[in-house]
Amino acid sequence: MRSLSKSFALFLALVAIFALTTSATAQVPAEPGGRVVLVLPFDNHSGNPSLNWIGDSFPDTLNKRLNSAGFLTISHDDREFAYDHMGLPVDFKPTRATTIRMAEVLDANFVIIGSYNVQPDPANGKTNRITIQAKVLSVDKLRLSSGIGDSAELQHLFDAENAVAWKVAGVMDPHFSASEQTFLAAQGAVPLPAFEDYIRGTNAATDVERLKRLQAAVALAPDDADALLALGKEQYAERNFDAAAASLAKVPTTDRLALEANFYLGLARFNSADYPGAQKAFEFVAGKLPLPEVVNNEGVAVSRQGKDGVAEFRRASAADPSDEDYHYNLAIALFRRGDTDAATLEVKDALKLKPGDNEAIELRSQLKKVAPGTRLNANADNSFSPLERIRRNYSETGFRQAAFQLDQVRVARLALLPAIQRAVEYTQLGHQYLTEGLLPEAETQLQYALAANPNSAEAHAGMAQLREASGDPVKARAEAKTSLIMKPNTSALLVLARLDLADKQLAASANDVSQALKIEPTSAEAIALRMVLQQRGQSVP
Repeated sequence: MRSLSKSFALFLALVAIFALTTSATAQVPAEPGGRVVLVLPFDNHSGNPSLNWIGDSFPDTLNKRLNSAGFLTISHDDREFAYDHMGLPVDFKPTRATTIRMAEVLDANFVIIGSYNVQPDPANGKTNRITIQAKVLSVDKLRLSSGIGDSAELQHLFDAENAVAWKVAGVMDPHFSASEQTFLAAQGAVPLPAFEDYIRGTNAATDVERLKRLQAAVALAPDDADALLALGKEQYAERNFDAAAASLAKVPTTDRLALEANFYLGLARFNSADYPGAQKAFEFVAGKLPLPEVVNNEGVAVSRQGKDGVAEFRRASAADPSDEDYHYNLAIALFRRGDTDAATLEVKDALKLKPGDNEAIELRSQLKKVAPGTRLNANADNSFSPLERIRRNYSETGFRQAAFQLDQVRVARLALLPAIQRAVEYTQLGHQYLTEGLLPEAETQLQYALAANPNSAEAHAGMAQLREASGDPVKARAEAKTSLIMKPNTSALLVLARLDLADKQLAASANDVSQALKIEPTSAEAIALRMVLQQRGQSVP
């Protein structure tokens, strides 16, 4: 992919090294090649130009769902790069040949194309119904799939797009086994007017229109992470750093967008001289995805507080020794510490990489003038006060590629474990995703767990919680009962207790809670359910 970053290249190298240590029999997932997907805007066949925004919404929604299914999707910015690279206007409707060429430019293995129509619902003339047709083009096999269709009331557009994403995933990966209900229950649905403003805002041609639309989207859906991130980035681009920080800070840390949001949050706070806040934001990102540019920025924020950033700059430089800025920053930090010999070596490395770097040349000159062990004093009368360099550009594609690759590394590591231990770790990951509300991701991990150990009571209990969360009480009950046959456990019993309570089977719910409390007397969920039952006049034995 054209935006392959140096950081991502390092991750590729890491995976290659890891693969050499993997036994020949271990089931290691495929590399990103084979799962890279380009989703193009769908064509509007309604004859109503005011509905063109719906076509732009398909890449947004399908990208989210396909990412959660383990595919690597191509971003809006990369798609625009392909148009520009091929000399095409952004509203160009590509032919099949042009589509294949675009996929080749972006190294995509699959391209999703489609169309939609919006007409009055024959069952209810007061509402409109959207009908969707999609196809999957396999670039590797030069094969176009048969039509993939879905329809829904227009106000349920998000559900229809999720359903199409689920069907498309099954076409691209015959082994894909997540349930459609899980996709339909995935987080992200917002009122249609808010969704429209968000899509129109992200695709607006002018800064004024973009800001206006995104502000309207957030006003209608204040908790929508997509709109908050887009608004925060737009405010940051306009150098309204305080407003940007306020918007970006509202993106939940459990959301998949939190990494990008916190990178820009760190930059916004940094530009407002809130260095402790910037450090916290960069530290959060580095804890999840320790790319050198993020660790470097954390070090810069630390340094701006008058603290020692050597540790962070060493990590950044070690991760990417070919970047002169990391050597330069480390040289300054070492000079501040008084380690002039080490600082001289680092600035020498920086100048090897970029001989014409005037600031590095000046830093080398100053180091030659001072006695060994001299500390750099930013307030010295000689006015020499160099500042560490911060990275201001977030590469969405590079970050997603690195995150994708880390998942590959993790799965490769787990493939080497005994089946029972592998099931335990996958179950823990599944529960983590459940806690974060990431249902498709949770189902994938729990299915891996059950594939490793079909008799895992914990994995079946997790699957019961997943089915409950996705609105499938029949399957949730079945999974909970299967789990309890294997081993009595609180999680499965509480699923049954909630289901029985919803069915107004108070005595059965009370029995479930009672058994759960015998296993785990301090369970906060069981205690809370007992109180609910008692308030309804049902005693719990």
